[in-house]
Amino acid sequence: MKPLGHSGQNGGIRKLVGDTSVSGIGSLPVTFGQGRGVKAVMSVPPHGPAKLRRRHESSEDYALPWARKYRIKLRITDTILVVLCVFLSSDAIAESLDIASERLLQANIGVASVWLLTLWLWRTRDPRLVGVGPGEYKKMISASTAAFGWLAVLFLLYGAHRMSVAFLITMPVGTIALLIGRWGWRRWLTRQRAYGHYLSRVIVLGDREDVTYVVEQIHKKSGAAYEVVGVALEDPGADRSMNVGQNRIPIVASLDNICDAVIEHNADAVIVAGQVTRGGSYLRELGWKLEESATELVVALALTNVAGPRIQMRPVEGLPLMHVDLPQFTGYKHLLKRSLDIVASAMALLLLSPILVVLAIMIRKDSPGPVIFRQDRVGRDGGIFEMYKFRSMVANAEEVLATLADQNEGSGPLFKIHNDPRITKVGAWMRRYSLDELPQLMNVLKGQMSLVGPRPPLSTEVENYDGHTYRRLYIKPGITGLWQVSGRSDLSWKESVRMDLYYVENWSMTGDFMIMWRTLHVMRDHVGAY
Repeated sequence: MKPLGHSGQNGGIRKLVGDTSVSGIGSLPVTFGQGRGVKAVMSVPPHGPAKLRRRHESSEDYALPWARKYRIKLRITDTILVVLCVFLSSDAIAESLDIASERLLQANIGVASVWLLTLWLWRTRDPRLVGVGPGEYKKMISASTAAFGWLAVLFLLYGAHRMSVAFLITMPVGTIALLIGRWGWRRWLTRQRAYGHYLSRVIVLGDREDVTYVVEQIHKKSGAAYEVVGVALEDPGADRSMNVGQNRIPIVASLDNICDAVIEHNADAVIVAGQVTRGGSYLRELGWKLEESATELVVALALTNVAGPRIQMRPVEGLPLMHVDLPQFTGYKHLLKRSLDIVASAMALLLLSPILVVLAIMIRKDSPGPVIFRQDRVGRDGGIFEMYKFRSMVANAEEVLATLADQNEGSGPLFKIHNDPRITKVGAWMRRYSLDELPQLMNVLKGQMSLVGPRPPLSTEVENYDGHTYRRLYIKPGITGLWQVSGRSDLSWKESVRMDLYYVENWSMTGDFMIMWRTLHVMRDHVGAY
């Protein structure tokens, strides 16, 4: 793969995604233009090795800046963690297994070497993955699992049964340590990008509407890892700049002189937003020209609500065909998801029972009325179920609702207002940290909800759904989800629906774990909770 990054603190390009850190399930795609759906993005490398490097004398220089330095930091961290886990864990159990020290040392060196080799073969430090989305964590787990399989076979062939027992302890401990290490570096990288460091300089190309949306998403999402240095419009006219939100972005080129603008502004990549009127031949020639300056080309394809794992490139006789796998709403993955729901909800109810009792006493003393608020919600396939929450409002909140209709600040069919007078003193505190939703663990245990999923809608909301919005009901609603970790009540109705539909068709177990992890941060920072 062509190395990423140029001079200074600019780096290689990554997939154009929404919130990153989220997104698990992969990252959310973005929407270009009105009513055009969601776009999946793929990076298109140059057609061949760049013979003319206007900004780099060699490929070694080309790989130097932040991307290469960051990979070195990851490599050192991975090596230290693997060696420590292998030697410390094996030493701790060697005496009980009665393994000779010389043989143990040889085995440890072999285990660490195979493990580190697998991390390299699986490209776990690929700059296109690190710091963005769940792909980095998936690669780490896959590489560690593969190393475990290879070593298990070797131990079996050589009859080293005692060492295989030691490795059963070393492997999970080491994998967890590696994941924690990557998480720590990702947090560091995110903080650096918040200060404008370690960003890829890009020029966004396309028509005005699509370019505006892409630039808005890059400015909105801190995990986008891009710095927009300018835009290139199909019809720039006499304008020298354009307003995007509160920012004024310079118009640096048209379709004809984009390559000159890349050199002038030292851009690392060109992002093509939406379809270009000149068609595929223009993109092909643009890729060839950008090759001369070692600049990458990123193309947005018009695919609705499709995540990367569902996209497969299959060339047929020189024709690159993109296959989009069908979304899965049943099968073994859903069985695994249900198993996780049962185990996690049961353990959470048991561990949190003292807190639940304390909250119930506080609610009872704060205001008259039941402790648990019960409300009918619409579940999978349109089924009605009774959802549980700690009561955070006055007992007659539903009757008072009609008098507050003119103060509604929510979008779409949702009713939301800041400083809702119906909320009790204890209720406001519980909502701030999302503690009022803890009783929904009972709904999860009963199989009516899942830990992660779309937001459970009211019947009145479902009555106002248009055709595609009904797809939110294809899987069980969740206590948390993409909407929960991406702004909650601060989101528009259209944005919350888009996130739910994306999750429905692209969810994964890894994504669920990442959403649950991010939920803890949202509860701590009480983002969008009111």
